[in-house]
Formats: sequence, structure tokens, C-alpha cells
Amino acid sequence: MIDVVLRIDEVPRSGGDVLASEHLTTTGGGYNVMSAWSRQGVRAVYAGRLGQGPFSSIARAALASDEIAAPIEADSSRDVGFCVAMIDATGERTFITSSGSEESLRAADLASLDVRGADYVLVSGYNVMYPGQAEMVLHWLATLSNDTVVAFDPSNRVADIPVANLEEILARADWVLCNEIEAATLTGTTTIEESLKALASRTGRRGVVIRTGADGCCLISRGQRRTFIGPFETAVVDTNGAGDTHSGVFLAELALGTDELEAARRANVGAAVAIATLGPASCPPRDVISALLEEVQSHDVVT
Repeated sequence: MIDVVLRIDEVPRSGGDVLASEHLTTTGGGYNVMSAWSRQGVRAVYAGRLGQGPFSSIARAALASDEIAAPIEADSSRDVGFCVAMIDATGERTFITSSGSEESLRAADLASLDVRGADYVLVSGYNVMYPGQAEMVLHWLATLSNDTVVAFDPSNRVADIPVANLEEILARADWVLCNEIEAATLTGTTTIEESLKALASRTGRRGVVIRTGADGCCLISRGQRRTFIGPFETAVVDTNGAGDTHSGVFLAELALGTDELEAARRANVGAAVAIATLGPASCPPRDVISALLEEVQSHDVVT
């Protein structure tokens, strides 16, 4: 989707009017993850439908700039959707979304994708939330090889995902990637440790990562103890896309053969750099993350 980003002091009350100090129109949505993935040196594919119109032109240019493939035929009847993202003085974001061509994805489109056993597929909570599309996506996932790594990010709309859909995607997911609020909603728990244990018992054929904001993230993988990975300090400008960046770097590193703890550490750095910049899709390239890690050797990993 396209993000129309507005920096404001605070979200106005109903009927109010505020002046934005900055604004930005840029590609967002799933592009946040795909661009982070691609910038780590791993090929990314957009499994969605673009459209025709000015917003689709912006999206195509962004995908091309990161060499992200978009093999599915475009919807000629409408433009891609957009999201108004209001970023307040704390860096928190509030969204208003209008859908477009991306919701016209068809079962035949997914079936046409050349997904192989060693590939990684990231599924958003939005993909399994809406009637019609959810059933289509879940059916397609069931056709994939058991060796295909499926990661699930429930998104901030996790409470709106039908229970049956949620159970089905959790049963198939190799990795569950979420923030602490989403984890608490999924499990009904009150602490990170409880959430990790509860999620690991329900899903995560390979593991679970819970992002904890300024505290970094925590990880539990099959047969391993929980691990807390410390944060990379940064100045918060815009948290929009931070979780997507974290997921993109983490999964890309796994695809490259990096061990899980190092992948999570690199994901923390990528997300920290991203939130210091206004707008989504601001993940740094892999060599920048490597250089930053070399400069700072004092990040503790506590198990």
C-alpha cells in the first residue's frame, strides 16, 4: 500500500484540525518487510496485486528500486490502496486505511507463484482476517511443501482475526513474530515470559520472537531456553514499520544461514535505525548493520 505520513504533535479530537509539521507520500505496507529483506541481500517477491494509477506507479518504482519481483498481473480496474499514518510527538502512529487493488488477489494468483521447499513465506494477520481472502490464503498455505518456512506476524489487528483462522495459521507457522501487546492478546498472559511459553506451546514449529520495543526482543526456539536480546540505542522519530523491519531482517538472516540469536541481534539494529527516520521502509543495508554491530560490542545477551 501507499503510506501518506503526517507528523503532528497529537492526534486531533473528533471535529478538530491540526497542522502537520512534515509529510511524506511513500510505499508502505508489505513493502516494509520486503525492502528490509532485499537490503540484506535476499531475493524478495511481492505475492499481491498492484493496480493502475498514481499510487501503483509509486509502488512499482519502489519495488523496482529494491529489485523486488511483482509477478502477479495487475488489476486494471483500480489503484492500489493507501494508508494515512499520523505520527505524534512520541513516535506513536495512528492509521486510517483505504483498500484498493491489493484486495482483489485471486487463488489462481497465489497458485502461479513458484514457491519452493527452501523458501520463506511471511503471512500478515491482515491476510487471514478478511472473509474470502483469509480462506483463500489458508488453503494456499496448506498446499505448500512442509519444508517451506512460514512466518506469521499477527499485526495490530490481531483481536479481529477469527479464532478458527488464527488456530489454523498458528498450527502451520514455523515462526511467530509479534510485539508484546500482540503476544498478550494472542495468549491472554501478562508477562513476556508467560507469552513466550504460551505461544511456543501452541505454535512456532521453529520458534517465537516477541519484540519488546526499547528493551529489544526475546526469542524462544524449539529445544532451547528463552533468550532476551538487548536493544540498539537510537532516537525515536517514527515507529511506523519498525516491526516489519525487524521481521524482514530476522527472516532474511535465517535464509542466509545466520544463527537465530545473531539474526535477532541484527534485526534489533535494523529496526533501531529505521525508527530514527521519518516514514516506512527505512531499513539499512546489511553492510551498514554489520558496521554498527562492530562499533558497539557491549550489547548483552541474557539467557
